[in-house]
Amino acid sequence: MKIINYFIFSVLIISIIACKPQQRAKENKKINALSHLVTNSYKPPYFENDKRAEKIKEIAPQIQRLFEEHAKAKHIPGIAYGIVVDNELVVASATGIINLEKKITATTKSSFRIASMTKSFTAMAILKLRDEGKLSLHDPVEKYIPEMSELKYLTSDSPVIDIENLLTMTAGFPEDNPWGDRQLDETDTMLINLVAKGISFSNPPSYSYEYSNTGFALLGHIITVVSGKPFQEYISENILLPLKMEHTYWEFDSVPENLLAHGYRWENEQWKTEPMLHDGVFGCMGGLITTIEDFSKYVSFHLSAWPPRSEPDNGPVKRSTLREMHTAHFANLNANATDWNNKPCATIYGYGYGLRIAKYCNGIKLVSHGGALPGFGSSYTFFPEYGVGVMAFGNLTYTTPWPLKKITKLLFETIDLQARKLPASDILVERQKQIVQIIQAWDKGIEDRILAENFYMDKSREQRMFQIKEILSKAGAIQNVEKMEPINQLRGSFKIKTQNGLINVFFTLTPENNPKVQRLDVSYQPNETKLK
Repeated sequence: MKIINYFIFSVLIISIIACKPQQRAKENKKINALSHLVTNSYKPPYFENDKRAEKIKEIAPQIQRLFEEHAKAKHIPGIAYGIVVDNELVVASATGIINLEKKITATTKSSFRIASMTKSFTAMAILKLRDEGKLSLHDPVEKYIPEMSELKYLTSDSPVIDIENLLTMTAGFPEDNPWGDRQLDETDTMLINLVAKGISFSNPPSYSYEYSNTGFALLGHIITVVSGKPFQEYISENILLPLKMEHTYWEFDSVPENLLAHGYRWENEQWKTEPMLHDGVFGCMGGLITTIEDFSKYVSFHLSAWPPRSEPDNGPVKRSTLREMHTAHFANLNANATDWNNKPCATIYGYGYGLRIAKYCNGIKLVSHGGALPGFGSSYTFFPEYGVGVMAFGNLTYTTPWPLKKITKLLFETIDLQARKLPASDILVERQKQIVQIIQAWDKGIEDRILAENFYMDKSREQRMFQIKEILSKAGAIQNVEKMEPINQLRGSFKIKTQNGLINVFFTLTPENNPKVQRLDVSYQPNETKLK
């Protein structure tokens, strides 16, 4: 009997052990699979009369002059830069010197250290592991770095630091520039010892944003633990090589000598050489070395995430994952921000996953990051709704390698870049026609078909009829119903041109399977009286 019981117990244990990998595989499959149903009615935004590339090429000489003037004014030995439109590097050039001793000229093939621009690669690697079901952004960091469990938090109500805190710079660690820059070549042992001895907090976790190189160094360690290989190897294999970034390096010793940009600082009216830092455990926060031609492929990949659409998704990570990276956390208002003409233009800004996000008062959204290390300064910015990205690398300590406002002015004022236009969904167009019929004839049959149950509960039919008829009497004969201006698939506005002015119509539809009109605003705008 004991033998039989033992046999049954053994079979049960083996079954449980065998089931766990299968169960985990099923969970991972759920995460990866696009198993949800997709409508065929969605129309993604598109460019009207698209001549972005041609227009940008036309201003290439002006852009070159801006960089030459900027390099001279800021004492930057060499700058390389480029502008991407979708997946094409349409403008690429350089100015100055990358090696003063050997007088090597800067080119778009020159290899510059891009410092903190590395952070988005690290963030992307974490998200790739998340997408594969190998970690969760809500996992406590101590799950992968046990020494974190011994940290002394500032308050008893502090939440435990999770991976998302590290990604969004909300772990509560202090801003660590420029100290963190000098840790680039440190060992893994140094990082773990730093944690084991206790990290000092400037804020409780999840309370506010504060830039932390240390947090991203910890993310690199997590990549190493989860993937089973050094983070440099994982990022190279899973991000750089799939994007064909074959001239991007972690260690400066790997770069061909005639292509390596040397770093300098401007001191006592002369350039002085900055020692190059070797790769190390902090490399994931700022160690990558790349060229304009290589980095343009990375910018193009980010731009490919926009707009959302139903097309094959073949990148190192999904388009939706990239858009997660482009979403701000702990957003702030900069009420004193200015536009490219230095006129007041308030800005909402925040940090995403390894990227900065801002939206200006004029509606332009930009995603960006800079990088600065001893000897180098770099920046890139891309405009998702415009499919345009700009990047620049310089070899001067903590420099800003470009006159961004002047470049932005050229793009948005001189050549007047236009964003994608969202087409009106079929249901919006259909409801537009029916609304025009209702406000003219008040057909009860159409009303019953398209008006939501709340519509006349919110305002009586009699009152709506009275107000709209009064507007129509002032407006005069209808001359033309203009195109829908969609806000999204179920909300938008349009204008009705009349004898005496414009009737403005805004409406929004319900989430029902057959969307109905839940709100309808109608207003009148008379023609301006001509001065005699």
